[in-house]
Amino acid sequence: MSDEATTHYSAVIDQMTLGLRFLNDTFGECGRPRVAWHIDPFGHAREHASIFAQMGYDGFFFGRLDYQDKARRMKTKEMEMLWRASESLMPPLADLFTGVLPNGYNPPEGFCWDQSCNDAPIRDDPDLEDYNVDEIVQRFLNVSYNQAAFYKTNHIISMGSLSSVTCDFLFFSFFFPVLDIRLRPLKTDDFFPYADDAHDFWTGYFTSRPALKLYERLSNSRLQTCNQLEVLSGPKSTSGPFGEGDSDTMKRAMGVAQHHDAVSGTEKQHVAYDYARRLATGWAHCEVLVRNSLAVLSGSESPRVFCENLNISVCPLTESSQKFSMNVYNPLGRTVSWPVRLPVNGSLYSVTDTNGKAVDSQVVPLSKSTQQVRRNRGYAKGELVFQVEAPPLGYTTYIISILKDEPPASSPKPTATRSIQNKFLKVTFDDTTGLLSSLTNLETNQTIRLTQNFYWYNASAGNNKESRQPSGAYIFRPNSSDPFVINKTAEIQIVTVSSTVQEVTQWFSPWVSQVVRLYEGHRELELEWTVGPVPIADGLGKEVITRLDTDIESSDYFYTDSNGREVLERRKDYRPTWDLKQTEPIAGNYYPINSRAYIKDDKHQLTVVTDRSQGASSIYNGSLEIMLHRRLLYDDFRGVGEPLSEPGEFFDGLVARGRLLLTLTPPNMAADVHRPLAQGMVLQPLLSFQDGTPPFSGLQDALPPAVHLLTLSQWDKDSVLIRLEHQYQAKESKTHSQPVTVNLQKLFSTLEVLGASEMSLGANQWKEDMNRLQWNTGTKASKPLPLSAKDPSQWEVTLNPMEIHTFLLRVRQL
Repeated sequence: MSDEATTHYSAVIDQMTLGLRFLNDTFGECGRPRVAWHIDPFGHAREHASIFAQMGYDGFFFGRLDYQDKARRMKTKEMEMLWRASESLMPPLADLFTGVLPNGYNPPEGFCWDQSCNDAPIRDDPDLEDYNVDEIVQRFLNVSYNQAAFYKTNHIISMGSLSSVTCDFLFFSFFFPVLDIRLRPLKTDDFFPYADDAHDFWTGYFTSRPALKLYERLSNSRLQTCNQLEVLSGPKSTSGPFGEGDSDTMKRAMGVAQHHDAVSGTEKQHVAYDYARRLATGWAHCEVLVRNSLAVLSGSESPRVFCENLNISVCPLTESSQKFSMNVYNPLGRTVSWPVRLPVNGSLYSVTDTNGKAVDSQVVPLSKSTQQVRRNRGYAKGELVFQVEAPPLGYTTYIISILKDEPPASSPKPTATRSIQNKFLKVTFDDTTGLLSSLTNLETNQTIRLTQNFYWYNASAGNNKESRQPSGAYIFRPNSSDPFVINKTAEIQIVTVSSTVQEVTQWFSPWVSQVVRLYEGHRELELEWTVGPVPIADGLGKEVITRLDTDIESSDYFYTDSNGREVLERRKDYRPTWDLKQTEPIAGNYYPINSRAYIKDDKHQLTVVTDRSQGASSIYNGSLEIMLHRRLLYDDFRGVGEPLSEPGEFFDGLVARGRLLLTLTPPNMAADVHRPLAQGMVLQPLLSFQDGTPPFSGLQDALPPAVHLLTLSQWDKDSVLIRLEHQYQAKESKTHSQPVTVNLQKLFSTLEVLGASEMSLGANQWKEDMNRLQWNTGTKASKPLPLSAKDPSQWEVTLNPMEIHTFLLRVRQL
């Protein structure tokens, strides 16, 4: 069961595809599941329901929902519903029958026959003194009648399996009924946040273990690169000059990492280490495949080096070489421009592309926080910064040569910094505090007041949940609604102004710093934050946030994505399906974000794109806060059995670093910026270093801007699996929220497409064989698509907003 709050939809689809293929291969058609069973995840995402529906599932049963929501549903007999899980897909494509189990996922009282339980077993020999069949049958009937009182029909789930903390480790069978296809209430939102009591909101895990969350996201990007190169380069990718490589090990590691106690950050520390180890092992196998593939495509078998620690400015090759080349592979279906930062020791470098054209570059000094984080693991004095461009599903190469082999000049003590700007954005700073003060979009001529700072909530403490529920890996419970500000001012340490990048380094405390960046030619403001080790010598657990305060009139509304796809409207102290009695004004307003969140009014929209899953909220009008890091001193009594206090590499506390990308636009233009920006954050270019090679693209042409290549993976010897996705919601973009057509035969430069068969989203049945149950919602059926929107030929596929089309292509290597 994948987690539903902290997973990205692309990784969930990959995980499900892997599992469904195993079932098909093992059991055949009779092993294809029709019902999804998520009894343990801690809240339920609308996008997950949409994915299940598109995979051909008829129903979805789960155990956990908010205690207030459950009480209302039991009273009104709405424990079953039809979940309309997309605002863009035409019903019933994303409609899913959804049922709530009556006992969470406990067996009814008296029916637990696991080794850890004490209920009497069934004794069916009439000659025994303790013969109890009649008693148990009557008890079962009583339980069934009692449960039926909460459902509108007599067809009910009568037993679940597993359960809360103790029953997490039990197994119990269940009985599955024939479903009654009648009128069902319609649900269009999701089941976040989840609380199991008045002060027990499971919203902390949205951020728990931030480094593992980032590593999982980066591993997803590397897996897609691995899959693509295996297809584009052919059989030699898995057995070539650099040895035996494979993508399967990484697929399995990523599949396990989606578990609801994996990427969620709700495992014990040694288990978190194991998940990370599996991902590292998976990449080691993929790395060989990538080396082989690039050797095939480039014709060069020169050794290739990958630098795993560029995030802390460590790469022995770039730090010591006089001349080297850098290969940039782009896993997206469109050309990308990407800023690169390489650790170096010279003060001046020449950077040229494969055509010999000079590329503007600049050596900038290392920030103090970077020097602290790397702790003698590298000796670079600066970073070489320049922009690279890579073709769709392809690579390009840059040659880097040192011109001045001397340490880069140290940055002079900066004077008061008023602003930095590029062609598109201008950012101002307050002379007194050193904090951000405004953000201007120079293209649209709009300016907002923008201040940003870092704070921490004091985590509630307690040795038992009866006296006071503490914060833990799952639970977020601050002991006050007012966070502590880390520093009211920021010391400006470094100011860099060049033709490639303008950046300001802010120092808030020995454990919090930030670099504010504007890259030339980019429409987003980058905030690179570094938090940790979070101090706990004062005996206080801390939940660290950054808060953006603006003059946008958001009126208690804010917006968060669902698993990285469609966006849902949120409202402070409100739930769409019941009258909320708010008992936790902070934790009860937190929601998961996987790739973005935003606030808006009629004129302005401030969007924040994230590099990992995090928790976010809008507590005040015009504000948006994002939780970055957590270090806690108590367990929250939900099964982990230890406090969330990550030791980090040097056992003094974990240091987390990440990026937030900010855009300011009119609301009707926002998606045109944040959609491709978020996809670029999820699928990042892969850098490798070796001798120069000519550029290459695996596509004949770049895909249309609205189309995202979600999947390209080898299926068997002569066929590949491909998913094409329309990445815009209906009506969110004047330009891109329109149908778009792609020709499958004209996609690839190294493959000839001989045949194409459309499949379900899970790739476990042919699309034409999908036959889902239809549900009566009391609403009129949707009109069919107009003829102009239908596919005009077998090779052309038309994608409407938010549609994903999955194909098995029969191919031949060119």
